[in-house]
Amino acid sequence: MSGFVKFIREQGVIGLAVGFILGGAVSKVVSSIVNDLINPFVAVALGSVGNLKDAFILIGPAKIMWGNFISTFIDFVIIAIVVYYGISSLGLDKLDCKKN
Repeated sequence: MSGFVKFIREQGVIGLAVGFILGGAVSKVVSSIVNDLINPFVAVALGSVGNLKDAFILIGPAKIMWGNFISTFIDFVIIAIVVYYGISSLGLDKLDCKKN
């Protein structure tokens, strides 16, 4: 048991777990911002009626869900920007730099 506790302390497993929990919470907030605030404006700009996620094109029997793709892409871009600026502002982007 002491080896396990030592592993957790040395490897920062608790910090990693906290990061995953906070990441999940940030993801939910960003998804809500995208779905509830950004998507309606994008849908109006693109001429889609209703929810952007429901926009599609029928090509024969195939249903191309282009609105869902755009919504997911916007979600990804916002999360990537939040992570980038979060890491940069905390100075964590310089932790792995090795000096010669």
